[in-house]
Amino acid sequence: MARGLAFAAMPRPILCIVHQKHSRTRRVGRFLKRKGHALDVRRPCLGQELPENLDDHAGVVVFGGPQSAYEHDKFDFLKRELDWLPTALDAGVPFLGICLGCQMLAQVLGGRVHTHPDGLFEVGYFPVYPTAAGSEIFGDADVLHAYQWHKDGYEVPDSATVLAKGDRFANQAFRYGTSAFGLQFHPELTPRTMELWSGFANKREVPGAQPVDEMKSVRDKHDHKVRHWLDAFLDHWLGSDAR
Repeated sequence: MARGLAFAAMPRPILCIVHQKHSRTRRVGRFLKRKGHALDVRRPCLGQELPENLDDHAGVVVFGGPQSAYEHDKFDFLKRELDWLPTALDAGVPFLGICLGCQMLAQVLGGRVHTHPDGLFEVGYFPVYPTAAGSEIFGDADVLHAYQWHKDGYEVPDSATVLAKGDRFANQAFRYGTSAFGLQFHPELTPRTMELWSGFANKREVPGAQPVDEMKSVRDKHDHKVRHWLDAFLDHWLGSDAR
């Protein structure tokens, strides 16, 4: 080895928690790998354990799923996840909750997770409106048309900062501390997966779901903006490490 030659340390992996056997990290995972991070994918729903500490990880992403955050009495693995979440928050590691992961974060911090009062779902592309505080992750954007697939919403805990609002479900993004973020919407979704999810919703006649043709039309106009936003957001998120 040449004298004085130094090698940069490899970036630590990202812990990715998913909630079904065949769940994938999709666009979030692809972007993180492009930024040099390996993915440590864990499925507590299959009995896989979560780490006792996060010294060996650069961040944690908790993805969505068909469960509800308040169903911890029904799903033992969900209770284990909820009990584990303070480990990540106390460590100051970058934390990102998406949809169910966002609702779990809110619930752990004291916010109530609940269904829509009229029984509506939010399935399709809906506008997300950044707050003044949200400029830290949304920049100068007035609105982001992002894909949604959920029946639950959440109250933002008193200890958190609202970053984006919505029409049907009021709270769409928040931050806790400097490095924990919750996103109600799905920036990780690829166009192909959108069609699979949305076709399923329309077959079930989910109340409040957009027609698939309308979703495709909005997607074609706005998906590239969501993609660019996600890439920049993940840089901000990775740089928020408070350790």
